[in-house]
Amino acid sequence: MSFLQLSSIQKSFGPVQVVHDFNMAIDKGEFISFLGPSGCGKTTILRMIAGFETPSAGSITINGADQTDLKPNQRNIGMVFQAYALFPNMTVFDNVAFGLKVAGKPKAEIEARVKEMLALIHLEHLADRFPYQMSGGQQQRVALARALAPKPQVLLLDEPLSALDAKIRVSLREEIRAIQRQLGITTVFVTHDQEEALSISDRIVVMNAGRADQIGTPSEIYNTPKTRFVASFVGTLNLIEAKVKDPAANRVEIAGQEMVIRDSLSTLKGGERVALALRPEAASLNAGSRTDTSIPGEVISSSFLGSVVRTRLKVGESTISFDMFNDPGLTPPAHGETVNLHFAARDLLVIRD
Repeated sequence: MSFLQLSSIQKSFGPVQVVHDFNMAIDKGEFISFLGPSGCGKTTILRMIAGFETPSAGSITINGADQTDLKPNQRNIGMVFQAYALFPNMTVFDNVAFGLKVAGKPKAEIEARVKEMLALIHLEHLADRFPYQMSGGQQQRVALARALAPKPQVLLLDEPLSALDAKIRVSLREEIRAIQRQLGITTVFVTHDQEEALSISDRIVVMNAGRADQIGTPSEIYNTPKTRFVASFVGTLNLIEAKVKDPAANRVEIAGQEMVIRDSLSTLKGGERVALALRPEAASLNAGSRTDTSIPGEVISSSFLGSVVRTRLKVGESTISFDMFNDPGLTPPAHGETVNLHFAARDLLVIRD
């Protein structure tokens, strides 16, 4: 049986329905990320798990116990907010101890647990400081320790890294993942940053307009997107217009050239248009052992992105981007130049809306 179960969850604010019939089973110790743009419903689902919002329909259970109508303080849940939400008049020690004191734990137990938590986040030496004397990253680590101190069944994180600098975000997300693995705590993480979700999650829920467009592992979400929204939102993706030539043989035509793809076209008819997805890293100017297809295109632009150079080609009705690793000895193709783009036809994915 799943540890955290969301069954047919719906939520409306007045006439506006913001979450539509959401279902998910989360295993104990799993790290789940809700990924999507602002207004897609991801934070609303998190708030319903926490008890800050009540579902308009559906149920929430944790370890077999119904939580749907319980107040936040009746649920054994820890939550970390985007804005830290530390008490400014309390030291680091007292902030971490707050939940334990509210629960009426003995003084010796509180002291031992707070020391354990501060050691976990490597801030033992700052126990007597106040929040204003700390960096943003340090404050967020204190907020994490405070949420974990009462030993919650589930940890919820609502975009906890979005207010931090880029390098601090990377190091702190790795630290959060390491702590989560060490403690084995079931965790739900909300973010709009695809790199964050891909790098630390066991599974990702891609939200779109109050619905889960796709739930899967980072590899599944990135490599085999099921909808046009997932394909365009997660990573950089080429959407290539093609014509179905022979659905039974999975044969399509792109810019006058026919090829056989891996995905089934059995639900389509000959002559229909279909959108195919291709990641920029799957194409190259050089033929390789994996490539079996070559199509000509006109160079529109080349952009230097640091570790890679991204080039855009006009191919028939579509614009296709591909990436080359940055090599000072190589000169990117010039604007207006015609080049041959090589890729494997089996890397083309059918995108269904």
